[in-house]
Amino acid sequence: MSGYAIISLGGKQYRVQEGERLVVDRLKVEEGKTLEPRVLLVGGNGAADLAPSATVTARVVGHELGEKIRIGKYKKRTGYKRHNGHRSRLTRIEIESIGGKSKAAAAKPKAEKAEPKAETAEQKPAATAETPATGIDVGSMTIADITQAAAGWSKAEVEAALAAEQAGKARKGAITALESALGHSEDGEKS
Repeated sequence: MSGYAIISLGGKQYRVQEGERLVVDRLKVEEGKTLEPRVLLVGGNGAADLAPSATVTARVVGHELGEKIRIGKYKKRTGYKRHNGHRSRLTRIEIESIGGKSKAAAAKPKAEKAEPKAETAEQKPAATAETPATGIDVGSMTIADITQAAAGWSKAEVEAALAAEQAGKARKGAITALESALGHSEDGEKS
């Protein structure tokens, strides 16, 4: 993409073109490395894009010191004189390209990384601890939910949930709650 771009580096904005070299405030990037500054606008051929999806690639040519700035203070008739100096730390960069990959293309690798996690979840069906007879998903319930729900379950449902919990997460609190619910259901059947 030919034209120009306006980029933001170090809190300042610069209008750049491909192949252009410019001096900016010191960057924490090593010499020879590339960087992608934030793109604010891409323009050229009479059209400007205020929401650019293009990227700008810049290469660090070198780090250098700016011109010496001399500072002098003087107060008349008092003998007060002070001299100081300053040299800015700067980085010289070269714009390699304007344009290139879009934001949608950059988002694709993230989606590909999410898919293997889904496959690993499918490989562990026992971790859900769903009881096949009742369809109760004990693995996704909290211990407090299990304690409340187990009071209304039948003996067969409680036994199935207990077996599923022991095969799945095996949480002590859930097993204790199910065993106590099983004990209460057995007491209720005896009397």
